[in-house]
Amino acid sequence: MVAELKVALIEAKELTFTYAGREAPSIENVNLSIDKGEFIILTGPSGCGKTTLCRCFNGLIPHFYNGELKGEITVAGLKVDEHPTYELACHVGMVFQNPENQLFALSVEKDVAFGLENLGLPREEIRKRVDWAMKITGIYELRERAPYELSGGQQQRVAIASILAMQPQVMVLDEPTSFLDPLGAKQIFDVIYRLNRELGITVILVEHRLDLAASYATRVIVMSNGKIVMDGPPRKILSSEKAKLIGIGIPKATRLYQILKNDGIPLRGNKTPITPQETAELIVEALSDD
Repeated sequence: MVAELKVALIEAKELTFTYAGREAPSIENVNLSIDKGEFIILTGPSGCGKTTLCRCFNGLIPHFYNGELKGEITVAGLKVDEHPTYELACHVGMVFQNPENQLFALSVEKDVAFGLENLGLPREEIRKRVDWAMKITGIYELRERAPYELSGGQQQRVAIASILAMQPQVMVLDEPTSFLDPLGAKQIFDVIYRLNRELGITVILVEHRLDLAASYATRVIVMSNGKIVMDGPPRKILSSEKAKLIGIGIPKATRLYQILKNDGIPLRGNKTPITPQETAELIVEALSDD
């Protein structure tokens, strides 16, 4: 019996892109393979190429942003440079940093329905998808409200619902919580995590605030100077000295654990904590031993 060949959902090979008018590439020789159902945090210092790479996932590069694209990138089996953005949008949805840039209709439900109407889907199918997307993101009761009347967290849920209604295989979120307080950010991460776990949607989250986000991810990818320099499990990446030197926002819980260990505090456990609760449990255990 021949084993079935596993095909990556997103695959980039020697991917390089240089924006028009610039000499240096924004991403260079990127090799990347992403499978269905992964929850990936894409992080790195400002200007390292994260957003540029994400624009390649949904076809904004090369179809909207002018420049020179080298190498190859395929999404859901489609070569990005050979398929229009509207076709790729059926597979990859992108949620931007500021939800106001995505919301423009007079009501929440009209915003959520906009992409489906542009695809020319039957009215019954649109109604079904819009209601489903609003319910799963917890905004159904807001459906008749104008987006500008909502809080930042509510607006971000509307932006997520508008993408979710398209039923993409991949959801890319470019720092979706940068305008939110910690509680609002956690609520958004909880929604994203639920979509990932229950629906199998692949999540690519561009994020600096790793204190909250790290516990949701299955994989962390670190970029620096346009290249992928680290790629692996969150605990391994975030506890490494290399990540600290690159300038990654190491979770405070992880940093505290490292400081205590270096000071000779006998903390048990065979895994580096990445959440405050995990660190607190280790400290309580150490104190109880004394």
